[in-house]
Amino acid sequence: MADFFTTPGGIAVLILAQVLAVVAFVMVSLLFLVYGDRKIWAAVQMRRGPNVVGVFGLLQTVADALKYVVKEIVVPAGADKTVFMLAPMTSFVLALLAWAVIPFNDGWVLSDINVAILFVFAISSLEVYGVIMGGWASNSKYPFLGSLRSAAQMISYEVSLGLIIIGVIISTGSMNFGAIVAAQDGNLGFFNWYWLPHLPMVFLFFISALAETNRPPFDLPEAESELVAGYQVEYSSTPFLLFMAGEYIAIFLMCALTTLLFFGGWLSPIPGLPDGVFWMIAKMAFFFFLFAMVKAITPRYRYDQLMRLGWKVFLPFSLFWVVFVAFAAKFEWFWGAFARWTTGG
Repeated sequence: MADFFTTPGGIAVLILAQVLAVVAFVMVSLLFLVYGDRKIWAAVQMRRGPNVVGVFGLLQTVADALKYVVKEIVVPAGADKTVFMLAPMTSFVLALLAWAVIPFNDGWVLSDINVAILFVFAISSLEVYGVIMGGWASNSKYPFLGSLRSAAQMISYEVSLGLIIIGVIISTGSMNFGAIVAAQDGNLGFFNWYWLPHLPMVFLFFISALAETNRPPFDLPEAESELVAGYQVEYSSTPFLLFMAGEYIAIFLMCALTTLLFFGGWLSPIPGLPDGVFWMIAKMAFFFFLFAMVKAITPRYRYDQLMRLGWKVFLPFSLFWVVFVAFAAKFEWFWGAFARWTTGG
């Protein structure tokens, strides 16, 4: 049996099993993310939230998913049917693809490539096409306006995200997530992580992640007060479910990126405690809690405010930070905190 897994067929079976394990983790997490998002929002508004289906309402998300699956798919008469159906599948599949290079523990990664950050950034850049396709194919002004907003918004904040990530790459000397986490390992635990030397960028990265994933207060592409539901307005049943699932998977991916880039990934915050996948998942859950809290307590931005923040504040600040980190790494300022490849990274 052991010899079988060294054959091409056995290797294919192993790869398929690993892919299914990652997809299963993401999809099961999705059920609890939606439930947690609704519960947190309800708690802030002093109401119960989901509490009927299953114990403590834990099966409410499953019931909602089944409801979407069994409903009829309605395609508008004037829509481009092919593109209309491809749009939600594109959003969903691209959101899942990025998880191929996300490590959950040392060596626990589907594809351990040296340009993992570049891969994630490329996939996240392509995700805007699902929104644009859905808005254009619907043949309605509200979805079309929502998709145009989304294109401008996501491109604007991808620039800042890329520059922020470049600062981390300069500090580590690698685009591999495993190397970035290893560079944050040290005897000081929590204080060895990149959040401390790159502290201003942690806040910019988090806010840019909100804008990149169309989360409140930056949910302008689907602003119900202006565009009904934006690019999703003509969608129902399973296609709408795929759009929503893709959005939450992208949000969870941003939580994973924040954990890996700035908060030590699977490393323990306290020296002496063992590292492991538990820390990785716990940190991702914490950042999703912050995403949910921002949704519950902040008012929506105006569109001009959103674009001004991205181009006139975040872009110059992140560009300045890249230059600063480059000098700090070159001359090893601050005891080499910005040049981790010289300290065992």
